[in-house]
Amino acid sequence: MRVLLTGASGFLGRHVLRALRQHDIEVVAVGRTQPRDSVALVESDLLGINDFAPLLRQVRATHLLHLAWYAEHGKYWTSPLNLRWLETTTRLVEAFCGVGGQQVVVAGTCAEYDWAHGYCREDSTPLHPATLYGTAKDATRRLVMAVCAQHQVPCAWGRIFLTFGHGEACSRLIPALIDVLRGARAPFGVNAHAYRDFLHASDVAEGFVRLLTTGTNGAYNLCSGEPTRLAVVVKTLASLLAADPQPVLALSTERPGEPPLLVGESLKLRALGWRPALTLAQGLQRSLEGEMN
Repeated sequence: MRVLLTGASGFLGRHVLRALRQHDIEVVAVGRTQPRDSVALVESDLLGINDFAPLLRQVRATHLLHLAWYAEHGKYWTSPLNLRWLETTTRLVEAFCGVGGQQVVVAGTCAEYDWAHGYCREDSTPLHPATLYGTAKDATRRLVMAVCAQHQVPCAWGRIFLTFGHGEACSRLIPALIDVLRGARAPFGVNAHAYRDFLHASDVAEGFVRLLTTGTNGAYNLCSGEPTRLAVVVKTLASLLAADPQPVLALSTERPGEPPLLVGESLKLRALGWRPALTLAQGLQRSLEGEMN
């Protein structure tokens, strides 16, 4: 197995690259930035490539794990770059299948679902994204699945829920709460009574590796399957930091448009033998310690 990995230098990509290495899987990364882990890199701007076939023939990968997408916090929901990534992803997969690729795995998102349903099952919860980001991801899934089916190449689509861990942007929820509880930024309110599905990035990475190595096809939720109140997240972090959670919890408020419940069912991935290795508290502890895995 020789894996072509995109997005290797991103937050999640670093964890995926580490997991692939731990499983002794040969990896070639494609992107603009050399990942921190030493890995063979084909330096290229994916959005600027008109014909992927020469690059793919050069790399000679048997498997494609495509994570790359525009993900700047707070901006990716509405960015027109979502449309460019839709096109680029579809052309990449088409070219990969065309040169004899054996397995495709692509990162999706829980934003593809209709969040009004709260509990998201892969094969029954309606897909009704409310944002350009979610719509572009859902459209990409339909296109790459059709392309792969035409070439008779299995394609696994991994819908990611709320990932956290070392290396995520400081403006994201967990790092921002850590800064508040350490006194490094002013308290802000969260919807403390809302339930969310959190999963450490190392467990998400192991989920992608499992999809990659089992030759599977279809859509899979990459999630813990466990509903956790945001108040519990705040209190757990506060306990780990020996801090007072009340400055955050006192500002708790319901936010318009945010669902009271957003949790995924992960039975399909568990049927492949995957299980989360870390509890929420263990994952948060690793975030505090700055550990990759």
